[in-house]
Amino acid sequence: MNIQPIKTKKIILGDQITDILDKSLTEIGEGSILVVTSKIISICEGNVVEINDKEEKYRLAKREADLFLPEKTPYGFYLTIKHNMLIANSGIDESNGDGKLILWPKYPWRSAKEIRKYLVKRFRVNNIGVLVTDSKTAPLRWGTTGIALSFAGFKALNNYIGEPDIFGRKLIATKANIADGLAAGAVAVMGEGNEQTPLALITGVKNVKFSQNSPTEKEIGELRINIKDDLYGQILSGVKWVTKK
Repeated sequence: MNIQPIKTKKIILGDQITDILDKSLTEIGEGSILVVTSKIISICEGNVVEINDKEEKYRLAKREADLFLPEKTPYGFYLTIKHNMLIANSGIDESNGDGKLILWPKYPWRSAKEIRKYLVKRFRVNNIGVLVTDSKTAPLRWGTTGIALSFAGFKALNNYIGEPDIFGRKLIATKANIADGLAAGAVAVMGEGNEQTPLALITGVKNVKFSQNSPTEKEIGELRINIKDDLYGQILSGVKWVTKK
């Protein structure tokens, strides 16, 4: 597998995502996956907010969250759940925002679908994927890794349940999360600072099942686990989550 980060100009309000792709991409072949950070999609879609005071981020974090814990973490963040993902401050960030707060894209699945549609038409390819990413932290680990906010053009999960391992034992709960795995690899090479590489092209990856259809609601739902069924459900259920107003 090869992941090639792609440098772009500084992306600001008023830019169009298709213009950025036009200037940044020269060729995409069959079996490729274009990775796009959610941040530049939000900027292009205008889903940003001016910082009026120090508490602006926290008001927005609670407003945007599906669930949040009322007490801030030791690092000054709210721990939130949004789109069935555990994330700090509902994914709101101000890095590389030129003094503005950048929210997640309003409709990340639609954004992935539209970008893929553009790529199919421009490069005349069918087996092409799009992966929209952001960064996240993990319990008991320092540092950030990538996570998939949305995708189009490939299957997110490879189901191994019922398949034998190398000794013939049937697997009972194993599903490979292809979307998050690719997101982690791509974010690692795109960087988190001033690299100015919000795009990456993944090629030569195995175990990806391409699809010419956008993921259905059922397929999207297959990625999500209810808290009561989650391996970490006892921890997640042991605190008092607050729903947004």
